[in-house]
Amino acid sequence: MLFEVWAPKAGQAELRLDGTTHAMERDPERDGWWTADAEAGEGARYGFSLDGGPVLPDPRSRRQPDGPDGPSAVVDHNVHEWRTPWTGGVPLAGAVLYELHIGTYTPEGTFDAAAARLGHLAELGVTHVEVMPVCPFPGTHGWGYEGVSLWAVHEPYGGPEGLKRFVDAAHALGLGVVLDVVHNHLGPSGNYLPMFGPYFTDTHHTPWGSAVNLDAPGSDEVRAYLLGSALAWLRDYRVDGLRLDAVHALADTRALTFLEELSAAVDTLSGELGRALFLIAESDQGDPRTTAPRESWGLGLHAQWNDDFHHALHTALTGESQGYYADFARAPLEALAKTLTQVFFHDGTFSTFRGRVHGRSVDRTRTAAHRFLGYSQTHDQVGNRALGDRLSATLSPGLLACAATLVLTGPYVPMLFMGEEWAARTPWQFFTDHTDPELARAVREGRRREFAAHGWAAEDIPDPQDPRTREASCLDWSEPGSEPHARVLAWYRELIALRRERPDLADPDLAAVKVAYDEGARWLAYRRGDIRVAVNLSKEPVTIGLGRNGLSRVLAAWEPVDAPGTDGLLRLPPESGVVLG
Repeated sequence: MLFEVWAPKAGQAELRLDGTTHAMERDPERDGWWTADAEAGEGARYGFSLDGGPVLPDPRSRRQPDGPDGPSAVVDHNVHEWRTPWTGGVPLAGAVLYELHIGTYTPEGTFDAAAARLGHLAELGVTHVEVMPVCPFPGTHGWGYEGVSLWAVHEPYGGPEGLKRFVDAAHALGLGVVLDVVHNHLGPSGNYLPMFGPYFTDTHHTPWGSAVNLDAPGSDEVRAYLLGSALAWLRDYRVDGLRLDAVHALADTRALTFLEELSAAVDTLSGELGRALFLIAESDQGDPRTTAPRESWGLGLHAQWNDDFHHALHTALTGESQGYYADFARAPLEALAKTLTQVFFHDGTFSTFRGRVHGRSVDRTRTAAHRFLGYSQTHDQVGNRALGDRLSATLSPGLLACAATLVLTGPYVPMLFMGEEWAARTPWQFFTDHTDPELARAVREGRRREFAAHGWAAEDIPDPQDPRTREASCLDWSEPGSEPHARVLAWYRELIALRRERPDLADPDLAAVKVAYDEGARWLAYRRGDIRVAVNLSKEPVTIGLGRNGLSRVLAAWEPVDAPGTDGLLRLPPESGVVLG
């Protein structure tokens, strides 16, 4: 087989394959590339030595059996026998996503263990599982955002074959799979890319150090590296979509940006494979151009997370006002109404957290609602809290039901964070398993310093390196069968079924969403076609005037409630939600 590596600065390159050495030759047609032909089968271990240096793992390694620091292994993707014919599932316009972390979805923390629990999601009614990053990282347990070897799969989860079995199991249940990928930084531990070539550049700096090289000399090959990795997940593992981590941190000044190039390549692959593929961005820019079509000078990504909706909903539910919640907390129901109808709260307005004007308004007449994801919790918004506490740690079941009502009947593609559907009591904390003692110490102390600035005592912050931190974050699968968890779970199932059955709840017309609210009384109501939705976040009953519109049927209600009478008045119990139609 052909082994190849891009190492433009090397004067000599060798392939080390199962204890043998093979000289590599310069590729006369590709500048900086080295190649060697050698017999090798599935699982053969290999690496590259540059200028007589140590043996390094392949940057395009498909498998790292011994972790990021060990040798690479040959993977033949044609060996796997797929059990489920798959031409693609539900498009984003009708989707309900479920964010899942392989290492804590079950105590075992493997693909196979997670696959065994996918029946729960099919019964829940979600359409796609959004899996947090699975590229190799140091140790056994971690969030996955410090991965390296962007073509490989974390071995403790089950490696390449484990991921394929997981995807196959999901598809057998009719569930699509979205994979979270990280292009904005790698490592730092186990990251050998700088020894091969200019994968990073000091032209730009990010919170993680030097930026990935997307626009400096050598960036053509770096972009090809990232593009190839992204397409491999979609092609070789039959993944249905990718979630792109923090695209605002991709420093790129080229006329044709990497994200445009990626979206075009994914659309092309979609046509070749004959199944729908999509890209979902995480972006902090509040810029509608992220999801605008390329022909309209947008980036062409298919959707993006909407943190503004989350922040407005979170402040309305909790009353928190620290950090980036400050602007939303001034009038939380007003902020929630704005994000339900205009997508971004900061759309050219002043952001006190940033100390500047931020964002740009969305053209609601031209932008479909399914270009945005709405949610009340995510791995970021839970795990980046000091104690990793979920909403269920402090809110009543009624308020959790209100949050579910707004997410699952709102205009955006709903996304749930694993366990929220039964009000899981387990936290989801920040945990690592760094094998480098100095890096482990730096992470531990850095996290404690971060929260000390907000008044937390160091001893109260969970140690990321303590195995008990990860163990505490694993879902407790005994909870869904007991109260109040079972009632919350039934409410989620009811709302998801209603969203699937009622076309008005999947209507992409943002301009048609009409919202009314009372900041003091803490209620909010909105109309989506013939559907009316109302939530009461207060501890007192409220009366809401919905007009004499003939809405005589309660489609779903958290607490018993009568439909409005001829006076058009809805009398809603405390901390409850209702859907009328």
